[in-house]
Amino acid sequence: MKELIEYIAKSIASQPDEVRVTEEEENGRIIFRLEVAPDDKGKVIGRQGRVAQSIRVLLRVAAVKQDTRAVLEIV
Repeated sequence: MKELIEYIAKSIASQPDEVRVTEEEENGRIIFRLEVAPDDKGKVIGRQGRVAQSIRVLLRVAAVKQDTRAVLEIV
């Protein structure tokens, strides 16, 4: 799942080298924190948060396949 988030974020970002994804487990769910360059934050979030929501939906689908729960935070 971490690789999926990284792949999508690097494809969207103008500075793919600045993309960082950290993974942390808390209360039986996995929390992914996505960090991008300040200039790319708007691209990753998208208009009215549509891109971020789409990434979250894909993450949820991948998590269900692995029988776990996952959350994405964009930092």
